[in-house]
Amino acid sequence: QVQLVESGGGLVQAGGSLRLSCAASGRTFNSYTMGWFRQAPGKEREFVAAISRNGGNTYYADSVKGRFTISRDNAKNMVYLQMNSLKPEDTAVYYCAATTRILLVTTMPSYNYWGQGTQVTVSS
Repeated sequence: QVQLVESGGGLVQAGGSLRLSCAASGRTFNSYTMGWFRQAPGKEREFVAAISRNGGNTYYADSVKGRFTISRDNAKNMVYLQMNSLKPEDTAVYYCAATTRILLVTTMPSYNYWGQGTQVTVSS
């Protein structure tokens, strides 16, 4: 099993940047594909980005492509989401998730483990 704890959320003005971090427990972090999802008020949770086990492959939702970057440090059991050029519509609770699947999956049921989320608020 793996436990995930997100941090780094906060309030930022439109056009600004934030970096989210996700700390994972366990010795087998590099056996998990990692993902970020987000959920805005009144909306369903949606996929944001995913990264392969060795960090060599990434995949992004169209809404964040070119603005967000997912990365990981397997030596530190960490995954990150660098968010630039933030927009008010990026406001949401952001969740880190882990899956044992090899492919860069984008659906919630594909992920086995979830963090508690961190709030990101972008003001206009």
